[in-house]
Amino acid sequence: MTEPIVQLQNLSKTIRGKQLIQKLNIDLYPGQITGFLGPNGAGKTTTIRMMTGLMHPTEGNVIIDGLSLKEHYEEAISKVGVIVENPEMYKFMSGYKNLLHFARMHKNVTKERIQEVIQQVGLENRIHEKVSTYSLGMRQRLGLAQALLHRPKFLILDEPTNGLDPAGIREFRMYLRKIASEEGVSVFVSSHLLSEIELMCDRVAVIQNGQLIDLRDIHNESSSFYYVEAQPKEQVSAYLEQCDFNFVAENQGYVVEMKKEDVPAMTTQLVQAGIQLFAVQPHQKTLEDQFLEMTGGGQIAEANSK
Repeated sequence: MTEPIVQLQNLSKTIRGKQLIQKLNIDLYPGQITGFLGPNGAGKTTTIRMMTGLMHPTEGNVIIDGLSLKEHYEEAISKVGVIVENPEMYKFMSGYKNLLHFARMHKNVTKERIQEVIQQVGLENRIHEKVSTYSLGMRQRLGLAQALLHRPKFLILDEPTNGLDPAGIREFRMYLRKIASEEGVSVFVSSHLLSEIELMCDRVAVIQNGQLIDLRDIHNESSSFYYVEAQPKEQVSAYLEQCDFNFVAENQGYVVEMKKEDVPAMTTQLVQAGIQLFAVQPHQKTLEDQFLEMTGGGQIAEANSK
Protein backbone atom coordinates (compact mmCIF):
# COMPACT_ATOMS: atom_id res chain seq x y z
CA MET A 1 0.00 0.00 0.00
CA THR A 2 1.35 3.44 -0.95
CA GLU A 3 2.13 5.69 1.99
CA PRO A 4 0.02 8.86 2.20
CA ILE A 5 1.78 12.15 1.39
CA VAL A 6 -0.57 14.08 3.69
CA GLN A 7 -2.42 13.01 6.81
CA LEU A 8 -5.02 15.05 8.65
CA GLN A 9 -5.03 13.59 12.15
CA ASN A 10 -7.95 14.46 14.46
CA LEU A 11 -7.85 17.98 13.03
CA SER A 12 -10.13 20.25 15.08
CA LYS A 13 -10.77 23.98 15.36
CA THR A 14 -12.82 25.84 17.95
CA ILE A 15 -13.30 29.62 17.86
CA ARG A 16 -15.09 31.45 20.69
CA GLY A 17 -16.58 28.21 21.97
CA LYS A 18 -17.93 27.18 18.57
CA GLN A 19 -16.46 23.99 17.10
CA LEU A 20 -15.88 24.66 13.39
CA ILE A 21 -13.94 21.46 12.59
CA GLN A 22 -14.30 18.25 14.58
CA LYS A 23 -11.69 15.46 14.51
CA LEU A 24 -11.06 15.39 10.76
CA ASN A 25 -9.07 12.34 9.60
CA ILE A 26 -8.13 12.15 5.90
CA ASP A 27 -5.16 10.50 4.13
CA LEU A 28 -4.08 11.91 0.75
CA TYR A 29 -1.99 9.81 -1.64
CA PRO A 30 0.57 10.54 -4.38
CA GLY A 31 -0.78 10.74 -7.95
CA GLN A 32 -4.36 11.03 -6.68
CA ILE A 33 -6.74 13.99 -7.05
CA THR A 34 -9.12 14.34 -4.10
CA GLY A 35 -12.13 16.66 -4.27
CA PHE A 36 -13.23 18.48 -1.12
CA LEU A 37 -16.97 19.16 -0.92
CA GLY A 38 -19.39 20.54 1.61
CA PRO A 39 -22.40 22.87 1.94
CA ASN A 40 -21.96 26.55 2.80
CA GLY A 41 -20.30 26.96 6.20
CA ALA A 42 -19.27 23.29 6.40
CA GLY A 43 -15.66 24.21 7.23
CA LYS A 44 -13.83 23.77 3.90
CA THR A 45 -11.90 27.05 4.01
CA THR A 46 -11.07 26.64 7.73
CA THR A 47 -9.63 23.18 6.93
CA ILE A 48 -7.54 24.53 4.04
CA ARG A 49 -6.22 27.36 6.23
CA MET A 50 -5.07 24.80 8.80
CA MET A 51 -3.50 22.65 6.06
CA THR A 52 -1.44 25.62 4.86
CA GLY A 53 -0.45 26.85 8.33
CA LEU A 54 -2.51 30.06 8.03
CA MET A 55 -4.57 28.95 11.03
CA HIS A 56 -3.46 26.85 13.99
CA PRO A 57 -5.62 23.86 14.90
CA THR A 58 -7.11 23.71 18.40
CA GLU A 59 -6.36 20.01 18.40
CA GLY A 60 -4.83 17.44 16.05
CA ASN A 61 -2.14 17.78 13.40
CA VAL A 62 -1.33 17.94 9.70
CA ILE A 63 1.50 15.61 8.60
CA ILE A 64 3.10 16.42 5.22
CA ASP A 65 5.57 13.86 3.85
CA GLY A 66 6.20 12.59 7.38
CA LEU A 67 6.72 16.06 8.88
CA SER A 68 4.43 17.71 11.42
CA LEU A 69 3.21 21.12 10.23
CA LYS A 70 3.20 22.23 13.89
CA GLU A 71 6.74 21.19 14.73
CA HIS A 72 8.55 21.50 11.36
CA TYR A 73 6.56 24.24 9.67
CA GLU A 74 9.14 25.55 7.18
CA GLU A 75 10.31 22.13 6.02
CA ALA A 76 6.78 20.73 5.81
CA ILE A 77 5.28 23.73 3.98
CA SER A 78 8.15 23.69 1.46
CA LYS A 79 6.55 20.52 0.07
CA VAL A 80 3.25 22.30 -0.62
CA GLY A 81 2.02 24.32 -3.63
CA VAL A 82 -1.14 26.43 -3.34
CA ILE A 83 -3.54 28.13 -5.76
CA VAL A 84 -6.42 30.06 -4.19
CA GLU A 85 -9.02 31.20 -6.73
CA ASN A 86 -7.43 33.65 -9.20
CA PRO A 87 -3.66 33.76 -8.60
CA GLU A 88 -2.25 37.27 -8.16
CA MET A 89 0.55 38.11 -10.59
CA TYR A 90 2.57 41.21 -11.47
CA LYS A 91 0.65 42.20 -14.58
CA PHE A 92 3.26 44.72 -15.82
CA MET A 93 5.85 41.91 -15.98
CA SER A 94 6.07 39.01 -18.39
CA GLY A 95 4.99 35.53 -17.32
CA TYR A 96 8.64 34.47 -17.34
CA LYS A 97 9.73 37.32 -15.05
CA ASN A 98 6.90 36.47 -12.67
CA LEU A 99 8.20 32.90 -12.48
CA LEU A 100 11.78 34.14 -11.96
CA HIS A 101 10.54 36.31 -9.09
CA PHE A 102 8.70 33.38 -7.45
CA ALA A 103 11.67 31.07 -8.03
CA ARG A 104 13.82 33.29 -5.80
CA MET A 105 11.53 32.48 -2.86
CA HIS A 106 12.55 28.81 -3.00
CA LYS A 107 15.85 27.00 -2.84
CA ASN A 108 17.39 25.36 -5.88
CA VAL A 109 14.83 26.33 -8.54
CA THR A 110 16.95 26.37 -11.70
CA LYS A 111 16.20 28.06 -15.02
CA GLU A 112 15.85 24.55 -16.45
CA ARG A 113 13.09 23.84 -13.92
CA ILE A 114 11.32 27.09 -14.87
CA GLN A 115 11.43 26.02 -18.53
CA GLU A 116 10.12 22.58 -17.57
CA VAL A 117 7.00 23.91 -15.79
CA ILE A 118 6.35 26.39 -18.63
CA GLN A 119 6.16 23.43 -21.01
CA GLN A 120 4.09 21.39 -18.54
CA VAL A 121 1.33 24.02 -18.49
CA GLY A 122 1.59 24.81 -22.21
CA LEU A 123 2.68 28.47 -21.98
CA GLU A 124 5.90 28.33 -24.05
CA ASN A 125 4.48 30.51 -26.85
CA ARG A 126 3.31 33.38 -24.61
CA ILE A 127 5.62 33.25 -21.59
CA HIS A 128 7.64 36.37 -22.56
CA GLU A 129 4.53 38.53 -23.00
CA LYS A 130 3.15 40.75 -20.21
CA VAL A 131 0.65 39.06 -17.91
CA SER A 132 -1.75 41.97 -18.59
CA THR A 133 -2.25 40.47 -22.08
CA TYR A 134 -3.14 37.01 -20.71
CA SER A 135 -6.65 35.56 -20.62
CA LEU A 136 -7.96 34.30 -17.27
CA GLY A 137 -7.20 30.72 -18.37
CA MET A 138 -3.59 31.63 -19.14
CA ARG A 139 -3.21 33.37 -15.76
CA GLN A 140 -4.54 30.20 -14.09
CA ARG A 141 -1.94 28.15 -15.96
CA LEU A 142 0.79 30.60 -14.93
CA GLY A 143 -0.44 30.26 -11.33
CA LEU A 144 -0.20 26.48 -11.68
CA ALA A 145 3.36 26.80 -13.05
CA GLN A 146 4.29 29.03 -10.12
CA ALA A 147 2.82 26.55 -7.60
CA LEU A 148 4.82 23.70 -9.19
CA LEU A 149 8.21 25.46 -9.44
CA HIS A 150 9.69 23.95 -6.28
CA ARG A 151 8.46 20.40 -7.08
CA PRO A 152 5.82 20.18 -4.34
CA LYS A 153 4.55 16.78 -3.30
CA PHE A 154 1.18 18.24 -2.36
CA LEU A 155 -0.92 20.76 -4.30
CA ILE A 156 -3.90 22.57 -2.74
CA LEU A 157 -6.40 24.25 -5.06
CA ASP A 158 -9.25 26.35 -3.69
CA GLU A 159 -11.89 27.07 -6.38
CA PRO A 160 -9.23 26.86 -9.14
CA THR A 161 -11.65 27.09 -12.08
CA ASN A 162 -13.65 30.11 -10.86
CA GLY A 163 -14.50 32.37 -13.78
CA LEU A 164 -13.09 30.05 -16.46
CA ASP A 165 -15.15 29.23 -19.54
CA PRO A 166 -15.83 25.53 -20.36
CA ALA A 167 -12.78 25.28 -22.65
CA GLY A 168 -10.55 26.82 -19.95
CA ILE A 169 -11.92 24.45 -17.31
CA ARG A 170 -11.30 21.43 -19.54
CA GLU A 171 -7.77 22.60 -20.31
CA PHE A 172 -6.96 23.22 -16.63
CA ARG A 173 -8.35 19.77 -15.72
CA MET A 174 -6.16 18.15 -18.38
CA TYR A 175 -2.98 19.81 -17.04
CA LEU A 176 -3.89 18.89 -13.47
CA ARG A 177 -4.41 15.20 -14.27
CA LYS A 178 -1.14 15.16 -16.21
CA ILE A 179 0.78 16.65 -13.27
CA ALA A 180 -0.78 14.24 -10.77
CA SER A 181 0.06 11.16 -12.86
CA GLU A 182 3.48 12.19 -14.22
CA GLU A 183 4.90 13.89 -11.12
CA GLY A 184 3.12 11.76 -8.50
CA VAL A 185 1.75 14.91 -6.84
CA SER A 186 -1.17 14.56 -4.43
CA VAL A 187 -3.80 17.15 -5.41
CA PHE A 188 -6.53 18.46 -3.10
CA VAL A 189 -9.29 20.47 -4.82
CA SER A 190 -12.03 22.42 -3.09
CA SER A 191 -14.75 23.45 -5.54
CA HIS A 192 -18.47 24.18 -5.79
CA LEU A 193 -18.64 22.76 -9.33
CA LEU A 194 -19.83 19.20 -8.70
CA SER A 195 -19.76 18.19 -12.37
CA GLU A 196 -16.16 19.40 -12.59
CA ILE A 197 -15.09 17.54 -9.44
CA GLU A 198 -16.67 14.38 -10.89
CA LEU A 199 -14.57 14.66 -14.07
CA MET A 200 -11.35 15.80 -12.39
CA CYS A 201 -11.06 13.75 -9.22
CA ASP A 202 -10.35 10.15 -8.26
CA ARG A 203 -12.27 10.44 -5.00
CA VAL A 204 -14.14 12.95 -2.85
CA ALA A 205 -14.14 13.89 0.82
CA VAL A 206 -17.42 15.45 2.00
CA ILE A 207 -17.73 17.50 5.18
CA GLN A 208 -20.81 18.87 6.87
CA ASN A 209 -20.93 20.88 10.11
CA GLY A 210 -17.17 20.45 10.43
CA GLN A 211 -17.28 16.63 10.33
CA LEU A 212 -16.17 14.21 7.63
CA ILE A 213 -19.37 12.46 6.55
CA ASP A 214 -18.04 10.56 3.54
CA LEU A 215 -14.82 9.66 1.73
CA ARG A 216 -15.30 7.61 -1.44
CA ASP A 217 -13.85 6.73 -4.84
CA ILE A 218 -16.02 8.23 -7.55
CA HIS A 219 -15.10 6.08 -10.55
CA ASN A 220 -14.68 2.59 -9.14
CA GLU A 221 -18.01 1.91 -7.51
CA SER A 222 -19.56 -1.29 -8.84
CA SER A 223 -23.00 -0.55 -10.17
CA SER A 224 -25.90 -2.81 -9.24
CA PHE A 225 -28.38 -0.57 -11.09
CA TYR A 226 -29.14 -0.62 -14.82
CA TYR A 227 -31.07 1.77 -17.00
CA VAL A 228 -33.47 -0.18 -19.24
CA GLU A 229 -35.33 1.53 -22.09
CA ALA A 230 -37.91 -0.60 -23.92
CA GLN A 231 -41.41 -0.40 -25.39
CA PRO A 232 -44.28 -0.90 -24.76
CA LYS A 233 -43.72 0.30 -21.20
CA GLU A 234 -46.77 -1.51 -19.77
CA GLN A 235 -45.32 -4.87 -20.79
CA VAL A 236 -41.85 -3.93 -19.49
CA SER A 237 -43.14 -2.91 -16.05
CA ALA A 238 -45.31 -6.06 -15.88
CA TYR A 239 -42.24 -8.19 -16.66
CA LEU A 240 -40.10 -6.42 -14.02
CA GLU A 241 -42.84 -6.85 -11.40
CA GLN A 242 -43.24 -10.52 -12.29
CA CYS A 243 -39.46 -11.06 -11.81
CA ASP A 244 -39.50 -9.22 -8.44
CA PHE A 245 -36.98 -6.61 -9.57
CA ASN A 246 -36.84 -3.30 -7.67
CA PHE A 247 -37.28 -0.54 -10.26
CA VAL A 248 -38.31 3.08 -10.74
CA ALA A 249 -39.38 4.93 -13.87
CA GLU A 250 -36.80 7.41 -15.18
CA ASN A 251 -36.86 9.42 -18.44
CA GLN A 252 -38.13 7.05 -21.16
CA GLY A 253 -37.26 3.87 -19.27
CA TYR A 254 -36.60 2.31 -15.86
CA VAL A 255 -33.73 2.13 -13.38
CA VAL A 256 -33.62 -1.51 -12.32
CA GLU A 257 -31.69 -3.03 -9.41
CA MET A 258 -30.16 -6.33 -10.50
CA LYS A 259 -26.96 -8.36 -10.51
CA LYS A 260 -24.69 -8.16 -13.55
CA GLU A 261 -25.21 -11.85 -14.27
CA ASP A 262 -29.01 -11.29 -14.50
CA VAL A 263 -28.67 -8.86 -17.43
CA PRO A 264 -28.30 -11.38 -20.35
CA ALA A 265 -31.32 -13.44 -19.24
CA MET A 266 -33.46 -10.33 -18.78
CA THR A 267 -32.60 -8.91 -22.23
CA THR A 268 -33.22 -12.30 -23.90
CA GLN A 269 -36.62 -12.68 -22.22
CA LEU A 270 -37.69 -9.14 -23.14
CA VAL A 271 -36.80 -9.69 -26.82
CA GLN A 272 -38.51 -13.13 -26.88
CA ALA A 273 -41.65 -11.49 -25.45
CA GLY A 274 -41.73 -9.20 -28.51
CA ILE A 275 -40.66 -6.12 -26.53
CA GLN A 276 -38.55 -3.55 -28.41
CA LEU A 277 -35.31 -3.06 -26.47
CA PHE A 278 -33.51 0.26 -27.05
CA ALA A 279 -30.94 0.42 -24.22
CA VAL A 280 -29.54 -1.50 -21.26
CA GLN A 281 -26.65 0.23 -19.52
CA PRO A 282 -25.10 0.50 -16.04
CA HIS A 283 -26.69 3.32 -14.11
CA GLN A 284 -24.66 5.25 -11.56
CA LYS A 285 -25.93 8.17 -9.57
CA THR A 286 -24.23 11.43 -10.44
CA LEU A 287 -21.98 13.06 -7.87
CA GLU A 288 -24.69 15.70 -7.46
CA ASP A 289 -27.26 13.00 -6.53
CA GLN A 290 -24.79 11.39 -4.12
CA PHE A 291 -23.84 14.76 -2.58
CA LEU A 292 -27.47 15.72 -1.96
CA GLU A 293 -28.14 12.31 -0.39
CA MET A 294 -25.07 12.58 1.86
CA THR A 295 -25.82 16.12 3.04
CA GLY A 296 -29.60 15.85 3.17
CA GLY A 297 -29.96 18.44 0.41
CA GLY A 298 -27.38 20.87 1.80
CA GLN A 299 -26.42 23.53 -0.71
CA ILE A 300 -22.92 23.54 -2.16
CA ALA A 301 -20.98 26.77 -1.74
CA GLU A 302 -21.64 29.60 -4.18
CA ALA A 303 -18.80 30.74 -6.42
CA ASN A 304 -17.84 33.78 -4.35
CA SER A 305 -18.63 32.50 -0.87
CA LYS A 306 -16.39 30.59 1.47
